[in-house]
Amino acid sequence: MGLVRAVLRSVDRAVESVALYVACALLAVIVCLGMWQVVSRFVLSQPSTFTEEAMRRLLIWMVMLGVVAAFRQGALVSVDLMLRLSTGAWRRVVRGLITASSLAFLSVLVWYGFDLAWRVRFQTFASMDLSMGWAYAALPVGALLAMVAVVAHHLDPRHPELETAQ
Repeated sequence: MGLVRAVLRSVDRAVESVALYVACALLAVIVCLGMWQVVSRFVLSQPSTFTEEAMRRLLIWMVMLGVVAAFRQGALVSVDLMLRLSTGAWRRVVRGLITASSLAFLSVLVWYGFDLAWRVRFQTFASMDLSMGWAYAALPVGALLAMVAVVAHHLDPRHPELETAQ
């Protein structure tokens, strides 16, 4: 079991850091595209045709990759009152329920996300010659990576706010 945890921790660290860095880079790209849209519209009087659509699609990817880090940190809405009040076996039960419900939700996102991405693979964006499947692929990819984060958080929880809560 110790080897499994060590492998999971190393995979988790890699997944979390890559997802967070890519999400931050996508935010920077979105900001640059937004600035270009403003400059091209109001300064150059030639509105950009692709920036708004690109920003929307990149925002979806950014959020889905950011969710990975949020799940790993335990920063999403949770039942922290129950965790604060519980001890011993009951605390393990509560954590297990939170993990199971998160994995169930993410499994639904993976299943329907793959189905949706597969269905729209032949459609293209209005302003770019790029498959819609790339935008919809953010759902299953982000959910799969988040599942790794949920399991890692269950095995190695990070709840600094619970330790300092009063």
